[in-house]
Order: sequence, then C-alpha cells, then structure tokens
Amino acid sequence: MINPLHGNLFIVTAASGAGKTSLVKAILKNNPNLELSISFTTRTPRPGEVDGVDYRFINKKSFNEMQQQGIFLETAECHGAFYGTSKETILEAIKLGKDIILEIDWQGAFSVKKIYQDAISIFILPPSIKALEERLKKRGQDSKETISKRLSAAKDEMSHLEKFDYVTINDDFDCALKELEAIIMSKTLKTHKQLHRHHALINELRK
Repeated sequence: MINPLHGNLFIVTAASGAGKTSLVKAILKNNPNLELSISFTTRTPRPGEVDGVDYRFINKKSFNEMQQQGIFLETAECHGAFYGTSKETILEAIKLGKDIILEIDWQGAFSVKKIYQDAISIFILPPSIKALEERLKKRGQDSKETISKRLSAAKDEMSHLEKFDYVTINDDFDCALKELEAIIMSKTLKTHKQLHRHHALINELRK
C-alpha cells in the first residue's frame, strides 16, 4: 500500500532536442512544491549551465568511485558521458513527502522503475524528426556529425516509449506544458492522498 505521506517521483525522458529541459524548468517555476533532482554527470557544462543547479559536474574517476560505493539509484551513458542519480537523496526526499522530478534518459528511467515502482514515467516526443533536427541545429552546440548521431540515437530512444506511463508531444510548448502539469496534478489528487490531506473535511462531510 502506498504511504499517503510519501511524495511522488516523476521521471521525464525525451530524445535530445525535444525540449525536455525547457519544459521541466517551466514546470518547476509554476509548481513551487516540485523539486528537481540534480544528477551527476561527467560531461562538460554547456553555455549557461551552473554546477549544482543544472548538474553536478564531476570527472570520470569520481563517478566510478561513487558507482562502486553504490551511491547511485541509476546510471546511464549517453553520447559518451556518464550520468547518475543519488539514491539516498531521492528516496529520503520522497519519504519526507516531497514531489521530485528526475530528468533522465530511458535507460535510467527503467532502472529507477525497477527500484521504485510507484515512479511516474513521462516521455516527451518532438513533432517530427525534421523538427528535432532543426532544434538541434538552432542550439548551435553540436557539429553536423554529432547532430547526425543524436538523431540516430533519438530514433532508438523513442522506440522504448511504450513502456512509459504517459507520452506528450512537444509541438506547441504551452500545450505540452499544460499536459505535463495535468499529469502532475492528477497524481497529487489521488484518493489516498486527498483522504490524508483533507481528512478533517472529509470526515465532517461524511457525518
């Protein structure tokens, strides 16, 4: 039985360039009760990224040591870089009743689901491969070769979406944002949570 005091764990996954990060930032801005899980990564920070805010940037040696110590809830390799999520940080936050968002790839999503089956997984799709390619080009961060590799990887990543709980298409940003917020809201309104949150009112209404 799910503990009504526990928070929700939302997993948001998408192919690179589908707009996952922008959507998650907007969701966090509009929903102060949500917290972002900050992953560890061995990749180089992109322009504008801040250590401890976007990711915790570490070298491969430190990452390997943490992995051997069993610190990570999940790890994944993506485009030559390694990513990991702190097990203790996530599970303790949920026990304290906090709602957490994990922004990770499909491999990480499956790993988390095995450990925490109540996690809610969401996959974000681009409206088309052409649109995805254009978004990657506009970022101006990757070479033509890298973009080609990312598009190939995207097709593989999207082949796993049937195993996710929800799917939304980021064609119109505002529409996709509303859909994601609707998913999050639906989970906070689950009967067992509402019974706990508003027990006095519900008991009064039942008299």
